[in-house]
Amino acid sequence: MLSILKQSNSGSSPSVALPRGLDFIQVLSDIAGMGGGAGLQEARAMHVGRPLSERRTDMYSFCNPGEFQSSPFLSTRGNIANLFRGSTEEGYKAYHADKYDEDKNPNGIINFGTSENKLCFDLMSKRSKLNQSLLCVFLSLREEVARFLTYYCKAPAPLKAENVIVLNGCGSLFSALATVLCDPGEAVLIATPFYGGITQSLFLYGNVKLVYAYLDSKITGTSTRPFQLTVDKLEKALQDARSESVGVKALILLNPQNPLGDIYSLSELRDYLEFAKRHELHVIVDEIYMLSVFDESATFHSVLGMDRLPDPQRTHVMWGISKDFAVSGIRFGTLYTENQDVANAVASLCYFHGVCGPVQHKVAQLLRDRDWINQVYLRANHARLKAAHTYVTDELKTLGVPFLNRNAGFFVWIDFRKYLRTGTFEEEMLLWRRFLDNKVLLSCGKAFECSEPGWFRIIFADKTHRLQLGVWHFLPFYITQSCLQLWPPHSLLKLPSIPGLLCFS
Repeated sequence: MLSILKQSNSGSSPSVALPRGLDFIQVLSDIAGMGGGAGLQEARAMHVGRPLSERRTDMYSFCNPGEFQSSPFLSTRGNIANLFRGSTEEGYKAYHADKYDEDKNPNGIINFGTSENKLCFDLMSKRSKLNQSLLCVFLSLREEVARFLTYYCKAPAPLKAENVIVLNGCGSLFSALATVLCDPGEAVLIATPFYGGITQSLFLYGNVKLVYAYLDSKITGTSTRPFQLTVDKLEKALQDARSESVGVKALILLNPQNPLGDIYSLSELRDYLEFAKRHELHVIVDEIYMLSVFDESATFHSVLGMDRLPDPQRTHVMWGISKDFAVSGIRFGTLYTENQDVANAVASLCYFHGVCGPVQHKVAQLLRDRDWINQVYLRANHARLKAAHTYVTDELKTLGVPFLNRNAGFFVWIDFRKYLRTGTFEEEMLLWRRFLDNKVLLSCGKAFECSEPGWFRIIFADKTHRLQLGVWHFLPFYITQSCLQLWPPHSLLKLPSIPGLLCFS
């Protein structure tokens, strides 16, 4: 099926046999400036003359090396990914612009190039209750995404559909961006604590490391709040990495921040972006919680809403539907970038990260229904998030448990440090494990690379009766000083189990 959205004018096409091109290792060598650039004929002759076991792998759809110019914005493998175009892309571009239709476009192009069975669409449509059109590409989806982001990010000018990339979730976008911006062993800068899934997305897929700018709860120097990200902390982390010969290629910003719930001001965003420009770093901005700011006193500023970006060619913004629209499990993430080299390179990986036709169709319908989003969904969602947050934080105040009081996301960053006798991550893990043994799952600070033991993330976006169960049956017994601070050392290992308690997930 044509279930992969065409991402750009030069993205990849499924099921198309392309002519053999240049030897992969030779292209890699030429791009990286390591080889002598043997011509296509010579490369093929060298290849054919070698024993089978010594032959290098041929790749398909490389352009003529004499016409190729590597992009300074991409890694070596990013430039290679950008080469996966092929002359057939011209045909697919023409086809999608002039597709044959028996009634609407009888003189259009008939597609005999894609290997798909069109003889039994009728049977599958009846069986699966899906219209035939839902099994095909939805080119209008990127236009809907562009209009949606223009409106909710308050962009000063309409965003362009050709700058939109769609993959199956923001995790896939992180993986793809790491691959095309960094080569194996290079690194991306990020402030801690941060959502730990990013580590897996960057390392397992692209062998890209993270360099940490450690934040802490102390308010010192230019800081005005706990765990505040400053340019000074970014500078220190970057210089420390470079002193160890670590190549840092990008900066990741989470806004709103997970797990802190911080929302960056416009001046802070500008400072971070100017820092990145000075050091020629790409900036990947994850705004997946942008519509989950639930208090009117807090104002979210999208990078896409800024009047001027310091370095638009190195600024890439991500968003997805799973958090803001309460559909975790539906994998749909968008990337907006003005850099066509980056867009094309990421799009070349969409074959592995495509979004199926029915999901594309449903998401397009959702994003265009702005009246329902504004008048029904966002009003209800913000009211429910605010009520749940108020309930949990009021109980934490009553119990004397410190926490960061923020107005975005689904989580509260709570401080259990005074309940750790030795103040170590080992003791933090003991406490976390006892929670788990008693059927309660929290996220400990170590999972977010927090620099201080004793911080935990608790999710409050849950039904009232479950929140009440969790607070009234669990927190008073385990958290108050009378239950923990008066116990002898290491007694956390001997806490009794209480069944039937809330699982904060």
